[in-house]
Amino acid sequence: MTIFLRIIGVAALLMGLLWVGQGAGLIMWPASSFMLAQKQWMLWGSLLAALGALLIWRSGRRRG
Repeated sequence: MTIFLRIIGVAALLMGLLWVGQGAGLIMWPASSFMLAQKQWMLWGSLLAALGALLIWRSGRRRG
């Protein structure tokens, strides 16, 4: 379960950061994306990245 949470967490974190970059207009790839320079994608990306970070943190906690 730990490895699964970590893989999902890393994927969500990276995807969230990509969405933030696209929403902010910093990452203009792919050129045909509807997310480019659309500020609402910064919010969704931030939420997804936070969820990913939470999953990574949760996967690293040791249970007593």
